[in-house]
Amino acid sequence: MNLPVFFAAPHRVMFLSGTVQALAVMAFWSIEVGGRYAGLWAVPAWPLLMLFPPFALHALLVSCGVFPFFIFGFILTAGPRWQGAGELSQRDFLPAFSLLAGGWLLVWVALMLPQVLVAGLSVALAGWIAVALTLTRIARHRATDREHIAFVALAAWLGAAGLGAFAVFAAGGTLLWVRLGSSLAVWGFLLPVFLTVAHRMLPFFTSSAVRGYVVHRPAWALRALLAFSVAHGTLAVLEQGRWLWLVDAPAMLVAGRLTWLWWSRAAMQNRMLAVLHLAFAWLAPAFALSALQSLAKDLAPGFLGQAPLHALTLGFFASMLLGMASRVTLGHSGRPVAADNAMWRAFCMMQAAAVVRVLSELPDLPGAYSLMWLSSLLWLGAFALWAARYAPAFWRPREDGKGG
Repeated sequence: MNLPVFFAAPHRVMFLSGTVQALAVMAFWSIEVGGRYAGLWAVPAWPLLMLFPPFALHALLVSCGVFPFFIFGFILTAGPRWQGAGELSQRDFLPAFSLLAGGWLLVWVALMLPQVLVAGLSVALAGWIAVALTLTRIARHRATDREHIAFVALAAWLGAAGLGAFAVFAAGGTLLWVRLGSSLAVWGFLLPVFLTVAHRMLPFFTSSAVRGYVVHRPAWALRALLAFSVAHGTLAVLEQGRWLWLVDAPAMLVAGRLTWLWWSRAAMQNRMLAVLHLAFAWLAPAFALSALQSLAKDLAPGFLGQAPLHALTLGFFASMLLGMASRVTLGHSGRPVAADNAMWRAFCMMQAAAVVRVLSELPDLPGAYSLMWLSSLLWLGAFALWAARYAPAFWRPREDGKGG
């Protein structure tokens, strides 16, 4: 590994760490689901899981341990450009990266030594706060449009609060802290960031490749969806699931409107654009499933289980992550920005993982846990395929000879 090259840009260090985390988390979860739920083998006796329930650890690792590395790598690269500011220096991102990577390494050690869990989460939280401070500074840079970066910076602070809530639970708090941490991570951080980035970049990317494409970025739609996201998270924390439809139904309509507004038949001929548009197309169905489950709460409580959540996290988040991370990796490695076969196959596998995971929650479905396990394997396979093709770019010099 060429260390000076690896440490040269935020996307390099963050994306590689996120890739390692994604593979480790999904390998771990595949073992857990196959053994603990599907009964395919004897489940390993991890000491940590005697204190930290598997579902809570899964929520923590995925929402706070995988996605943030990619988000931070992307936004620390793109954010300054949005604001017309200069590129970040190593002192702006390497300390944060070191804390995040070191903290999550301690969390993995905690599987066997639970007493280091709080320390690991605290170190990771310090790194997260360092990123949030940098994003806040970028957002204050004079620019004609500061709304997108300001929303991302605010979401980063909410995400930090979510990780802090998980740390409180690890220190002996009640399960309320898990619910708070999960809601802040998903509805206060992840969804607002993915929405904001899509609103900023999806029309721009499409207009760059499709002749005559008209860019639409309705500010009201982004603000409405962000408000609905925060409202959903608040209701979830308060355990008011029967009222979620009041925010999810209108959110479905707004998301559907944006999907239609941004859609382009010509864009579907470009696989890189197709990935981004198809990923965003998951958002409206995810809200629809959540609204349906809320409306049916009194008649059939929880009849869709975690289907709405996984339509959002696998269908929208993970799929969009593959598209955006691929685009940044190609663009900043000096290669043509075009989806190759490896990226396209990884995306298709992720779609299969999302569909299978949603189907596994259907009521009275035989073999549901086996489907959950299959979904985790598809997720793992998709990322392994993507990593084999793209990860080497993070430690290799750019092919065009430029720096960064």
